[in-house]
Amino acid sequence: MMAWRRLFLVVPGLALLALVLASLRLQESDDLTWAIAANFAGLRPQESDDLTWVIAAVLAQGAVYFVAVFWVVSRRPSPLGLILIFAALLRLPLLFSEPYLSDDVYRYVWDGRVQAAGINPYRYVPDAPELEGLRDEDIYPNINRSDYAVTIYPPAAQVFFFLTTRVSESVTWMKASLLAWEALAIALLLLLLRRAGQPDALVLLYAWHPLPLWEFAGNGHLDAAAIACILAALLARERGRRALVGVALGIATLFKIYPLALLPALWRPGDRRMPAALAATISIGYLPYLGVGLGVLGFLPGYVREEGVLGGSRYYLLRVAEKLGAHLGPAVYIVPVGLSLAALSAWICWRRRPRDDFAGGALLLASAAVVAFSPPHTWYFAWLLPLGALATSTPILLLGVLVFLLYLEGWSRLWMEALIYVPFLLFALSRTRIARPWRLLFRRSREGPDGERPHPAA
Repeated sequence: MMAWRRLFLVVPGLALLALVLASLRLQESDDLTWAIAANFAGLRPQESDDLTWVIAAVLAQGAVYFVAVFWVVSRRPSPLGLILIFAALLRLPLLFSEPYLSDDVYRYVWDGRVQAAGINPYRYVPDAPELEGLRDEDIYPNINRSDYAVTIYPPAAQVFFFLTTRVSESVTWMKASLLAWEALAIALLLLLLRRAGQPDALVLLYAWHPLPLWEFAGNGHLDAAAIACILAALLARERGRRALVGVALGIATLFKIYPLALLPALWRPGDRRMPAALAATISIGYLPYLGVGLGVLGFLPGYVREEGVLGGSRYYLLRVAEKLGAHLGPAVYIVPVGLSLAALSAWICWRRRPRDDFAGGALLLASAAVVAFSPPHTWYFAWLLPLGALATSTPILLLGVLVFLLYLEGWSRLWMEALIYVPFLLFALSRTRIARPWRLLFRRSREGPDGERPHPAA
């Protein structure tokens, strides 16, 4: 019986792997290995323009995933080796498939190629005549916004693109390099779990989650590197290495800008080393690209306009208010939301507590920002997952599954986002005392009579 219990996770692991294989768009010509596997399993190739079937499969993966989560958080036998083996197996077929939920990875390869030619990637759009000699049939035709947008990615990302493409200018190699960052993130997550006295098996909460599977192994999004740096900053913070916290958070910000929002969660009043190291890291990172002046911001200003950040079209809570008859301008929403986040940041920094919980503060701040600003793309939710794994936050894990609904076309955006945010908010509120906002995102365990902190249930 004990042997069966130790191998129970094989069942949901195999089910997840089967669902991943079933939802891939298989290539009939080049991908012979997976075509043979698909024919053996009785699977059919997936049409590229039909995402409904894929999203249904991902939601099914989410259901199976929560079976594994329940098993792990209930402290049942969960061998770490088995968890890591399936984490790798779940990523392999997605690694060798063409990205079809997003095409951002093609810009990564292009930016690396442009830098290898000695050209500042913030200077020209891909369609510029100056870059005509760099165009090919594999990467260039798949670059989004190629006729009007220079790159948007910050300097650390550009250095990574350059180094990666010096080995191979292929999408598969770029995704494999990002999976190396994710492997580092999983290793750091394990260290953080051990430092918190939590079981190693909780790494499954991140490693088997469908969101990083699809967005990192499948679509090759850069957020995997940013997450690794965020976890490095958390580990440095837990160990009291204040300058290293600033360096790690600075590098994370140089990959993707949003990790900077975690500054209030990782800083404490009187700490000068951390913000100084953060500022120095970001400044040094931008130095090699300053030849284009303010153009070093890339497409960021255009992206802010395009995504409705200033116009207000992206904010779910604002659209709900307008649907209820309150016609508010974007400033009426942005200003109080910004002040609320500032107040939350101040509370996290200055509140009195018996012990610091930097990961919990980061999760609370990051989740509040995500709900307030309603990212339109699924991969912008991925940074919540390792923080949710550290806190065993079931609402966060659920949110990470539901955000795949953002890929569906033809739905009312308001109702689609209601299916994402309403279950998350209701689930979170059901597990909290309204008078204690710290419990909004995860249930804190009570210490037992012997001082041991039992593991919280999912």
